[in-house]
Amino acid sequence: MISAFTNTFKIPELRNRVLFTLAVLVVVRIGAAISCPGINAAVIHAWFNAAVNRESGGSVAALFNIFSGGALENCAVFSLGIMPYISASIMLQLLTAVIPQLAKMAKEDGGRQKIMQYTRYATLLLCVFQGGLLAASFENPAKNPFLPGITDTIAHMGVPLVANPGFAFRITAVLTLTAGTMFLMWLGDQITDRGVGDGISLIITVGIVARLPAALVQAWRTFVPSGAQPNAVSPIVLVFMVAFLVFVIAAVICVTQAQRKITVQYAKRVVGRKVYGGQTQYMPLKVNYAGVMPIIFAQALLIFPSTIASMAFKNYAPAQKLAAMLAQGWLHYLLYGGMIFFFSYFWVATQFQPGQIAEDLKKYGGYIPGCRPGKPTADFLDNSMTRLTFAGAIFLTGIAILPQMLSQKMGIPYITAQFFGGTSLLIIVGVMLDTMRQVETYLIQRHYDGFLRKGRLRGRFDRTPAGRGEAVQQRALLWLYVGIALLVVAGMAVYVASRLH
Repeated sequence: MISAFTNTFKIPELRNRVLFTLAVLVVVRIGAAISCPGINAAVIHAWFNAAVNRESGGSVAALFNIFSGGALENCAVFSLGIMPYISASIMLQLLTAVIPQLAKMAKEDGGRQKIMQYTRYATLLLCVFQGGLLAASFENPAKNPFLPGITDTIAHMGVPLVANPGFAFRITAVLTLTAGTMFLMWLGDQITDRGVGDGISLIITVGIVARLPAALVQAWRTFVPSGAQPNAVSPIVLVFMVAFLVFVIAAVICVTQAQRKITVQYAKRVVGRKVYGGQTQYMPLKVNYAGVMPIIFAQALLIFPSTIASMAFKNYAPAQKLAAMLAQGWLHYLLYGGMIFFFSYFWVATQFQPGQIAEDLKKYGGYIPGCRPGKPTADFLDNSMTRLTFAGAIFLTGIAILPQMLSQKMGIPYITAQFFGGTSLLIIVGVMLDTMRQVETYLIQRHYDGFLRKGRLRGRFDRTPAGRGEAVQQRALLWLYVGIALLVVAGMAVYVASRLH
Protein backbone atom coordinates (compact mmCIF):
# COMPACT_ATOMS: atom_id res chain seq x y z
CA MET A 1 0.00 0.00 0.00
CA ILE A 2 2.85 2.39 0.83
CA SER A 3 4.50 1.63 -2.50
CA ALA A 4 1.25 2.52 -4.27
CA PHE A 5 1.27 5.99 -2.71
CA THR A 6 4.91 6.35 -3.74
CA ASN A 7 4.15 5.27 -7.31
CA THR A 8 1.39 7.86 -7.47
CA PHE A 9 3.97 10.63 -7.72
CA LYS A 10 6.00 8.76 -10.37
CA ILE A 11 3.28 9.27 -12.99
CA PRO A 12 3.34 12.93 -14.16
CA GLU A 13 -0.34 13.11 -15.10
CA LEU A 14 -1.52 11.48 -11.89
CA ARG A 15 0.87 13.58 -9.79
CA ASN A 16 -0.48 16.80 -11.32
CA ARG A 17 -4.05 15.71 -10.73
CA VAL A 18 -3.40 14.81 -7.11
CA LEU A 19 -1.59 18.09 -6.40
CA PHE A 20 -4.33 20.08 -8.12
CA THR A 21 -6.98 18.32 -6.02
CA LEU A 22 -5.09 19.02 -2.80
CA ALA A 23 -4.64 22.69 -3.75
CA VAL A 24 -8.36 23.13 -4.42
CA LEU A 25 -9.27 21.43 -1.14
CA VAL A 26 -6.96 23.87 0.68
CA VAL A 27 -8.90 26.73 -0.91
CA VAL A 28 -12.13 25.13 0.29
CA ARG A 29 -10.88 24.96 3.87
CA ILE A 30 -9.68 28.57 3.74
CA GLY A 31 -13.12 29.70 2.61
CA ALA A 32 -14.68 27.81 5.53
CA ALA A 33 -12.72 30.02 7.96
CA ILE A 34 -13.45 33.48 6.43
CA SER A 35 -16.42 35.07 8.21
CA CYS A 36 -19.21 36.89 6.43
CA PRO A 37 -19.08 40.68 6.70
CA GLY A 38 -21.08 42.16 9.56
CA ILE A 39 -21.29 38.98 11.67
CA ASN A 40 -19.48 38.33 14.95
CA ALA A 41 -18.33 34.74 14.47
CA ALA A 42 -17.18 34.43 18.10
CA VAL A 43 -20.80 34.47 19.33
CA ILE A 44 -22.04 31.63 17.14
CA HIS A 45 -18.83 29.70 17.79
CA ALA A 46 -19.34 29.95 21.56
CA TRP A 47 -22.96 28.84 21.17
CA PHE A 48 -21.91 25.78 19.18
CA ASN A 49 -19.36 24.81 21.78
CA ALA A 50 -21.86 25.22 24.62
CA ALA A 51 -25.05 23.83 23.07
CA VAL A 52 -24.54 21.78 19.94
CA ASN A 53 -21.43 19.72 20.58
CA ARG A 54 -22.39 18.82 24.14
CA GLU A 55 -26.16 18.80 24.44
CA SER A 56 -28.10 18.84 21.18
CA GLY A 57 -25.67 17.33 18.75
CA GLY A 58 -28.45 16.00 16.55
CA SER A 59 -30.09 19.38 15.94
CA VAL A 60 -30.58 20.99 12.55
CA ALA A 61 -27.75 23.47 13.10
CA ALA A 62 -25.35 20.67 14.04
CA LEU A 63 -26.36 18.66 10.98
CA PHE A 64 -25.68 21.54 8.60
CA ASN A 65 -22.48 22.39 10.44
CA ILE A 66 -21.19 18.85 9.86
CA PHE A 67 -21.82 18.95 6.11
CA SER A 68 -20.38 22.45 5.79
CA GLY A 69 -17.16 21.38 7.50
CA GLY A 70 -17.58 23.79 10.42
CA ALA A 71 -18.22 26.78 8.12
CA LEU A 72 -21.59 27.48 9.77
CA GLU A 73 -19.87 27.52 13.16
CA ASN A 74 -17.54 30.24 11.82
CA CYS A 75 -20.32 32.16 10.01
CA ALA A 76 -18.09 31.75 6.94
CA VAL A 77 -18.76 32.58 3.31
CA PHE A 78 -19.18 28.82 2.74
CA SER A 79 -21.79 28.48 5.49
CA LEU A 80 -24.37 27.06 3.09
CA GLY A 81 -21.79 24.55 1.91
CA ILE A 82 -22.48 22.42 -1.13
CA MET A 83 -25.83 21.17 0.23
CA PRO A 84 -27.98 23.46 -2.01
CA TYR A 85 -26.39 21.82 -5.05
CA ILE A 86 -26.93 18.36 -3.55
CA SER A 87 -30.57 19.20 -2.81
CA ALA A 88 -31.11 20.50 -6.34
CA SER A 89 -29.48 17.38 -7.82
CA ILE A 90 -31.72 15.11 -5.76
CA MET A 91 -34.83 17.04 -6.77
CA LEU A 92 -33.91 16.86 -10.47
CA GLN A 93 -33.20 13.13 -10.21
CA LEU A 94 -36.57 12.48 -8.62
CA LEU A 95 -38.35 14.72 -11.14
CA THR A 96 -36.58 12.94 -14.00
CA ALA A 97 -37.94 9.63 -12.72
CA VAL A 98 -41.56 10.83 -12.41
CA ILE A 99 -41.91 13.42 -15.22
CA PRO A 100 -41.96 11.85 -18.71
CA GLN A 101 -40.66 15.02 -20.43
CA LEU A 102 -37.51 15.10 -18.30
CA ALA A 103 -37.04 11.33 -18.67
CA LYS A 104 -37.22 11.70 -22.45
CA MET A 105 -34.81 14.64 -22.36
CA ALA A 106 -32.30 12.60 -20.33
CA LYS A 107 -32.15 9.96 -23.09
CA GLU A 108 -31.61 12.46 -25.91
CA ASP A 109 -28.25 13.76 -27.10
CA GLY A 110 -27.28 16.68 -24.91
CA GLY A 111 -30.16 16.04 -22.54
CA ARG A 112 -27.93 15.43 -19.55
CA GLN A 113 -26.23 18.78 -20.11
CA LYS A 114 -29.61 20.52 -20.09
CA ILE A 115 -30.59 18.79 -16.87
CA MET A 116 -27.28 19.83 -15.30
CA GLN A 117 -28.00 23.40 -16.38
CA TYR A 118 -31.43 23.23 -14.74
CA THR A 119 -29.72 21.87 -11.61
CA ARG A 120 -27.43 24.90 -11.47
CA TYR A 121 -30.40 27.26 -11.85
CA ALA A 122 -32.21 25.44 -9.03
CA THR A 123 -29.04 25.67 -6.93
CA LEU A 124 -28.97 29.44 -7.41
CA LEU A 125 -32.60 29.78 -6.30
CA LEU A 126 -32.02 27.56 -3.27
CA CYS A 127 -28.95 29.59 -2.31
CA VAL A 128 -30.91 32.84 -2.41
CA PHE A 129 -33.74 31.31 -0.37
CA GLN A 130 -31.55 29.59 2.23
CA GLY A 131 -29.17 32.56 2.38
CA GLY A 132 -32.11 34.85 3.15
CA LEU A 133 -33.31 32.56 5.94
CA LEU A 134 -29.80 32.31 7.37
CA ALA A 135 -29.31 36.08 7.26
CA ALA A 136 -32.66 36.59 8.99
CA SER A 137 -31.70 34.07 11.69
CA PHE A 138 -28.40 35.88 12.27
CA GLU A 139 -30.19 39.23 12.44
CA ASN A 140 -32.92 38.01 14.83
CA PRO A 141 -31.40 35.04 16.70
CA ALA A 142 -33.96 35.15 19.52
CA LYS A 143 -36.79 34.32 17.06
CA ASN A 144 -34.98 31.38 15.47
CA PRO A 145 -36.26 28.03 16.84
CA PHE A 146 -33.16 26.21 15.50
CA LEU A 147 -30.74 28.23 17.69
CA PRO A 148 -32.00 27.49 21.21
CA GLY A 149 -30.18 29.31 23.98
CA ILE A 150 -28.21 31.66 21.74
CA THR A 151 -29.70 34.70 23.50
CA ASP A 152 -28.05 33.51 26.73
CA THR A 153 -24.71 33.27 24.91
CA ILE A 154 -25.14 36.80 23.52
CA ALA A 155 -26.01 38.15 26.99
CA HIS A 156 -23.04 36.33 28.53
CA MET A 157 -20.55 37.68 25.97
CA GLY A 158 -22.10 41.15 25.93
CA VAL A 159 -21.79 41.63 22.17
CA PRO A 160 -24.50 41.26 19.47
CA LEU A 161 -24.32 38.65 16.75
CA VAL A 162 -24.87 41.29 14.04
CA ALA A 163 -23.51 44.75 14.76
CA ASN A 164 -25.54 46.67 12.14
CA PRO A 165 -28.72 44.78 11.24
CA GLY A 166 -30.89 46.01 8.41
CA PHE A 167 -31.60 45.71 4.71
CA ALA A 168 -27.98 46.35 3.73
CA PHE A 169 -26.78 43.48 5.94
CA ARG A 170 -29.34 41.08 4.48
CA ILE A 171 -28.40 41.89 0.88
CA THR A 172 -24.69 41.60 1.65
CA ALA A 173 -25.14 38.30 3.50
CA VAL A 174 -27.32 36.75 0.78
CA LEU A 175 -24.92 37.76 -1.98
CA THR A 176 -21.90 36.52 -0.02
CA LEU A 177 -23.44 33.17 0.90
CA THR A 178 -24.78 32.61 -2.63
CA ALA A 179 -21.44 33.47 -4.20
CA GLY A 180 -19.69 31.11 -1.77
CA THR A 181 -21.87 28.14 -2.70
CA MET A 182 -21.62 28.83 -6.45
CA PHE A 183 -17.84 29.10 -6.08
CA LEU A 184 -17.80 25.76 -4.24
CA MET A 185 -19.81 24.20 -7.05
CA TRP A 186 -17.30 25.54 -9.60
CA LEU A 187 -14.39 24.18 -7.55
CA GLY A 188 -16.08 20.78 -7.46
CA ASP A 189 -16.39 20.78 -11.26
CA GLN A 190 -12.72 21.70 -11.57
CA ILE A 191 -11.70 18.77 -9.35
CA THR A 192 -13.82 16.39 -11.42
CA ASP A 193 -12.31 17.61 -14.71
CA ARG A 194 -8.69 18.23 -13.73
CA GLY A 195 -8.23 16.35 -10.47
CA VAL A 196 -8.88 12.92 -8.96
CA GLY A 197 -12.30 11.75 -7.81
CA ASP A 198 -15.69 13.39 -7.82
CA GLY A 199 -15.24 17.02 -6.81
CA ILE A 200 -18.57 17.57 -5.04
CA SER A 201 -18.21 14.37 -3.02
CA LEU A 202 -14.64 15.21 -2.06
CA ILE A 203 -15.68 18.67 -0.82
CA ILE A 204 -18.33 17.09 1.42
CA THR A 205 -15.88 14.45 2.66
CA VAL A 206 -13.17 16.98 3.48
CA GLY A 207 -15.72 19.04 5.39
CA ILE A 208 -16.71 16.02 7.47
CA VAL A 209 -13.12 14.94 8.08
CA ALA A 210 -12.29 18.51 9.15
CA ARG A 211 -14.48 17.92 12.21
CA LEU A 212 -12.31 14.97 13.27
CA PRO A 213 -9.80 17.04 15.34
CA ALA A 214 -12.65 18.62 17.30
CA ALA A 215 -14.13 15.14 17.81
CA LEU A 216 -10.82 13.84 19.14
CA VAL A 217 -10.49 16.81 21.52
CA GLN A 218 -14.03 16.28 22.79
CA ALA A 219 -13.35 12.55 23.25
CA TRP A 220 -10.16 13.31 25.19
CA ARG A 221 -12.05 15.69 27.48
CA THR A 222 -14.67 12.99 28.05
CA PHE A 223 -12.31 10.13 28.76
CA VAL A 224 -9.56 12.18 30.46
CA PRO A 225 -11.19 15.16 32.23
CA SER A 226 -9.01 17.93 33.55
CA GLY A 227 -8.43 18.67 37.23
CA ALA A 228 -10.01 16.52 39.89
CA GLN A 229 -13.20 15.82 37.95
CA PRO A 230 -14.26 12.16 37.81
CA ASN A 231 -14.21 10.30 34.49
CA ALA A 232 -17.54 10.54 32.68
CA VAL A 233 -16.69 7.34 30.80
CA SER A 234 -14.27 4.65 31.90
CA PRO A 235 -10.94 4.82 30.01
CA ILE A 236 -11.08 1.09 29.31
CA VAL A 237 -14.10 1.82 27.14
CA LEU A 238 -11.73 3.67 24.80
CA VAL A 239 -9.97 0.42 23.88
CA PHE A 240 -13.25 -1.30 23.03
CA MET A 241 -14.42 1.74 21.10
CA VAL A 242 -11.31 1.72 18.91
CA ALA A 243 -11.74 -2.00 18.21
CA PHE A 244 -15.43 -1.43 17.52
CA LEU A 245 -14.58 1.44 15.14
CA VAL A 246 -12.35 -0.90 13.09
CA PHE A 247 -15.19 -3.43 12.92
CA VAL A 248 -17.76 -0.81 11.86
CA ILE A 249 -15.51 0.59 9.12
CA ALA A 250 -14.82 -2.92 7.80
CA ALA A 251 -18.56 -3.70 7.79
CA VAL A 252 -19.37 -0.46 5.96
CA ILE A 253 -16.71 -1.19 3.32
CA CYS A 254 -18.03 -4.73 2.80
CA VAL A 255 -21.67 -3.69 2.45
CA THR A 256 -20.82 -0.66 0.29
CA GLN A 257 -18.98 -2.84 -2.21
CA ALA A 258 -21.33 -5.83 -1.90
CA GLN A 259 -23.25 -6.63 -5.06
CA ARG A 260 -25.03 -9.48 -6.74
CA LYS A 261 -23.85 -10.26 -10.25
CA ILE A 262 -26.64 -11.24 -12.63
CA THR A 263 -25.39 -13.32 -15.57
CA VAL A 264 -26.31 -11.83 -18.96
CA GLN A 265 -25.79 -13.91 -22.11
CA TYR A 266 -25.71 -12.31 -25.57
CA ALA A 267 -26.77 -14.29 -28.63
CA LYS A 268 -24.35 -14.87 -31.48
CA ARG A 269 -24.77 -12.95 -34.72
CA VAL A 270 -22.96 -13.85 -37.94
CA VAL A 271 -22.30 -10.90 -40.27
CA GLY A 272 -20.30 -12.08 -43.25
CA ARG A 273 -17.30 -13.93 -41.90
CA LYS A 274 -17.41 -12.21 -38.50
CA VAL A 275 -19.23 -13.49 -35.43
CA TYR A 276 -20.64 -10.91 -33.00
CA GLY A 277 -22.00 -11.56 -29.52
CA GLY A 278 -21.96 -14.89 -27.81
CA GLN A 279 -20.36 -13.33 -24.73
CA THR A 280 -21.23 -13.69 -21.09
CA GLN A 281 -21.32 -10.53 -19.01
CA TYR A 282 -22.52 -9.62 -15.56
CA MET A 283 -25.02 -7.02 -14.38
CA PRO A 284 -24.06 -5.83 -10.86
CA LEU A 285 -26.91 -5.08 -8.45
CA LYS A 286 -25.66 -3.25 -5.35
CA VAL A 287 -26.89 -4.23 -1.92
CA ASN A 288 -26.83 -0.63 -0.71
CA TYR A 289 -28.27 0.87 -3.90
CA ALA A 290 -29.71 3.99 -2.25
CA GLY A 291 -26.47 4.99 -0.49
CA VAL A 292 -26.96 7.67 2.17
CA MET A 293 -30.14 9.15 0.68
CA PRO A 294 -32.62 7.31 2.99
CA ILE A 295 -30.74 8.48 6.10
CA ILE A 296 -30.68 12.09 4.88
CA PHE A 297 -34.40 12.07 4.09
CA ALA A 298 -35.29 10.43 7.41
CA GLN A 299 -33.15 12.88 9.39
CA ALA A 300 -34.73 15.89 7.66
CA LEU A 301 -38.29 14.70 8.26
CA LEU A 302 -37.67 13.68 11.88
CA ILE A 303 -35.60 16.61 13.12
CA PHE A 304 -37.91 19.42 12.01
CA PRO A 305 -41.14 18.29 13.81
CA SER A 306 -39.36 17.71 17.13
CA THR A 307 -37.48 21.01 16.95
CA ILE A 308 -40.53 23.07 15.98
CA ALA A 309 -42.71 21.38 18.60
CA SER A 310 -40.17 22.01 21.36
CA MET A 311 -39.75 25.69 20.41
CA ALA A 312 -43.25 26.72 19.33
CA PHE A 313 -45.11 25.06 22.25
CA LYS A 314 -42.82 25.78 25.19
CA ASN A 315 -45.67 26.01 27.72
CA TYR A 316 -47.68 23.02 26.45
CA ALA A 317 -46.65 19.87 28.33
CA PRO A 318 -48.00 17.26 25.84
CA ALA A 319 -46.13 18.97 22.99
CA GLN A 320 -42.92 19.01 25.00
CA LYS A 321 -43.34 15.31 25.83
CA LEU A 322 -43.96 14.49 22.17
CA ALA A 323 -40.90 16.51 21.15
CA ALA A 324 -38.77 14.61 23.66
CA MET A 325 -40.07 11.27 22.36
CA LEU A 326 -39.32 12.31 18.77
CA ALA A 327 -35.81 13.40 19.75
CA GLN A 328 -34.87 10.21 21.61
CA GLY A 329 -36.48 7.07 22.93
CA TRP A 330 -38.31 4.12 21.44
CA LEU A 331 -40.66 6.29 19.32
CA HIS A 332 -37.69 8.07 17.76
CA TYR A 333 -35.92 4.83 16.85
CA LEU A 334 -39.13 3.26 15.56
CA LEU A 335 -39.99 6.17 13.28
CA TYR A 336 -36.37 6.63 12.23
CA GLY A 337 -35.99 2.98 11.22
CA GLY A 338 -39.37 2.94 9.46
CA MET A 339 -38.51 6.04 7.44
CA ILE A 340 -35.15 4.60 6.41
CA PHE A 341 -36.88 1.43 5.18
CA PHE A 342 -39.49 3.46 3.29
CA PHE A 343 -37.03 5.81 1.61
CA SER A 344 -34.73 2.89 0.72
CA TYR A 345 -37.49 1.28 -1.32
CA PHE A 346 -38.70 4.67 -2.56
CA TRP A 347 -35.26 5.57 -3.94
CA VAL A 348 -34.89 2.18 -5.63
CA ALA A 349 -38.39 2.45 -7.10
CA THR A 350 -37.64 5.86 -8.63
CA GLN A 351 -34.07 5.24 -9.80
CA PHE A 352 -33.97 1.53 -10.71
CA GLN A 353 -36.08 0.76 -13.79
CA PRO A 354 -36.23 -3.02 -14.40
CA GLY A 355 -38.65 -2.62 -17.32
CA GLN A 356 -36.27 -0.31 -19.17
CA ILE A 357 -33.32 -2.64 -18.46
CA ALA A 358 -35.28 -5.64 -19.78
CA GLU A 359 -36.18 -3.75 -22.96
CA ASP A 360 -32.56 -2.71 -23.53
CA LEU A 361 -31.38 -6.31 -23.08
CA LYS A 362 -33.98 -7.53 -25.55
CA LYS A 363 -33.03 -4.79 -28.01
CA TYR A 364 -29.34 -5.73 -28.04
CA GLY A 365 -29.89 -9.49 -28.02
CA GLY A 366 -29.13 -10.10 -24.36
CA TYR A 367 -31.00 -12.35 -21.97
CA ILE A 368 -30.72 -13.72 -18.45
CA PRO A 369 -30.36 -17.52 -18.46
CA GLY A 370 -33.56 -19.09 -17.18
CA CYS A 371 -35.71 -15.98 -17.82
CA ARG A 372 -37.63 -15.18 -20.97
CA PRO A 373 -37.01 -11.72 -22.46
CA GLY A 374 -39.46 -8.94 -21.67
CA LYS A 375 -41.71 -8.92 -18.64
CA PRO A 376 -40.31 -12.11 -17.01
CA THR A 377 -36.85 -10.56 -17.04
CA ALA A 378 -38.21 -7.34 -15.54
CA ASP A 379 -40.01 -9.29 -12.81
CA PHE A 380 -36.84 -11.25 -12.01
CA LEU A 381 -34.78 -8.06 -11.71
CA ASP A 382 -37.47 -6.41 -9.59
CA ASN A 383 -37.67 -9.37 -7.18
CA SER A 384 -33.87 -9.56 -6.91
CA MET A 385 -33.57 -5.85 -6.21
CA THR A 386 -36.36 -6.01 -3.62
CA ARG A 387 -34.51 -8.69 -1.64
CA LEU A 388 -31.22 -6.82 -1.87
CA THR A 389 -32.90 -3.57 -0.78
CA PHE A 390 -34.28 -5.28 2.33
CA ALA A 391 -30.77 -6.29 3.39
CA GLY A 392 -29.42 -2.84 2.56
CA ALA A 393 -32.21 -1.14 4.53
CA ILE A 394 -31.42 -3.24 7.62
CA PHE A 395 -27.77 -2.24 7.31
CA LEU A 396 -28.62 1.46 6.89
CA THR A 397 -30.93 1.39 9.91
CA GLY A 398 -28.23 -0.07 12.14
CA ILE A 399 -25.58 2.35 10.89
CA ALA A 400 -27.92 5.35 11.30
CA ILE A 401 -29.01 4.51 14.85
CA LEU A 402 -25.54 3.53 16.08
CA PRO A 403 -24.14 7.08 16.66
CA GLN A 404 -27.25 8.15 18.58
CA MET A 405 -27.14 5.03 20.73
CA LEU A 406 -23.47 5.65 21.56
CA SER A 407 -24.15 9.28 22.37
CA GLN A 408 -27.26 8.77 24.52
CA LYS A 409 -26.57 5.44 26.21
CA MET A 410 -22.79 5.60 26.74
CA GLY A 411 -22.29 9.34 27.20
CA ILE A 412 -19.98 9.71 24.19
CA PRO A 413 -20.12 13.22 22.63
CA TYR A 414 -22.20 13.28 19.47
CA ILE A 415 -19.44 14.98 17.50
CA THR A 416 -17.29 11.91 18.25
CA ALA A 417 -20.03 9.30 17.90
CA GLN A 418 -20.91 10.48 14.38
CA PHE A 419 -17.71 8.88 13.06
CA PHE A 420 -19.02 5.46 14.17
CA GLY A 421 -21.87 5.47 11.68
CA GLY A 422 -24.57 7.56 10.05
CA THR A 423 -24.18 9.71 6.98
CA SER A 424 -20.67 10.86 7.89
CA LEU A 425 -19.08 7.42 7.87
CA LEU A 426 -20.99 6.26 4.79
CA ILE A 427 -19.95 9.33 2.80
CA ILE A 428 -16.31 9.10 3.87
CA VAL A 429 -16.03 5.39 3.06
CA GLY A 430 -17.85 5.65 -0.27
CA VAL A 431 -15.89 8.66 -1.52
CA MET A 432 -12.54 7.27 -0.39
CA LEU A 433 -13.21 3.96 -2.14
CA ASP A 434 -14.16 5.72 -5.39
CA THR A 435 -11.11 7.98 -5.25
CA MET A 436 -8.74 5.09 -4.53
CA ARG A 437 -10.33 3.14 -7.39
CA GLN A 438 -9.58 5.97 -9.82
CA VAL A 439 -6.00 6.28 -8.60
CA GLU A 440 -5.56 2.53 -8.86
CA THR A 441 -6.79 2.66 -12.46
CA TYR A 442 -3.99 5.09 -13.34
CA LEU A 443 -1.44 2.90 -11.57
CA ILE A 444 -2.51 -0.29 -13.33
CA GLN A 445 -2.51 1.44 -16.74
CA ARG A 446 1.14 2.37 -16.13
CA HIS A 447 1.95 -1.21 -15.03
CA TYR A 448 2.21 -0.35 -11.35
CA ASP A 449 0.71 -2.35 -8.50
CA GLY A 450 -2.48 -1.19 -6.81
CA PHE A 451 -3.05 -0.40 -3.16
CA LEU A 452 -3.41 -4.06 -2.17
CA ARG A 453 -0.79 -5.64 -4.38
CA LYS A 454 -1.33 -9.30 -3.55
CA GLY A 455 -4.97 -9.36 -2.55
CA ARG A 456 -6.49 -7.02 -5.13
CA LEU A 457 -4.52 -8.13 -8.20
CA ARG A 458 -4.73 -11.85 -7.48
CA GLY A 459 -8.40 -11.55 -6.69
CA ARG A 460 -8.94 -9.65 -9.93
CA PHE A 461 -7.04 -11.88 -12.36
CA ASP A 462 -6.80 -15.26 -10.63
CA ARG A 463 -10.33 -16.66 -10.64
CA THR A 464 -9.36 -20.07 -9.33
CA PRO A 465 -10.53 -21.12 -5.85
CA ALA A 466 -6.95 -21.03 -4.61
CA GLY A 467 -6.48 -17.47 -5.89
CA ARG A 468 -9.71 -16.27 -4.32
CA GLY A 469 -8.85 -17.96 -1.05
CA GLU A 470 -5.43 -16.30 -0.93
CA ALA A 471 -7.01 -12.92 -1.68
CA VAL A 472 -9.40 -13.34 1.24
CA GLN A 473 -6.51 -14.30 3.50
CA GLN A 474 -4.53 -11.22 2.48
CA ARG A 475 -7.47 -8.92 3.22
CA ALA A 476 -8.12 -10.62 6.56
CA LEU A 477 -4.45 -10.28 7.53
CA LEU A 478 -4.48 -6.60 6.53
CA TRP A 479 -7.49 -5.84 8.75
CA LEU A 480 -5.95 -7.92 11.55
CA TYR A 481 -2.73 -5.87 11.42
CA VAL A 482 -4.70 -2.61 11.38
CA GLY A 483 -6.81 -3.72 14.33
CA ILE A 484 -3.78 -4.80 16.37
CA ALA A 485 -2.01 -1.51 15.68
CA LEU A 486 -5.05 0.53 16.73
CA LEU A 487 -5.50 -1.55 19.87
CA VAL A 488 -1.87 -0.97 20.81
CA VAL A 489 -2.28 2.78 20.31
CA ALA A 490 -5.48 2.78 22.37
CA GLY A 491 -3.81 0.80 25.14
CA MET A 492 -0.93 3.26 25.25
CA ALA A 493 -3.42 6.13 25.45
CA VAL A 494 -5.22 4.50 28.37
CA TYR A 495 -1.90 3.90 30.13
CA VAL A 496 -0.82 7.53 29.65
CA ALA A 497 -4.21 8.72 30.91
CA SER A 498 -3.97 6.54 34.01
CA ARG A 499 -0.43 7.81 34.69
CA LEU A 500 -1.58 11.42 34.41
CA HIS A 501 -4.06 10.83 37.20
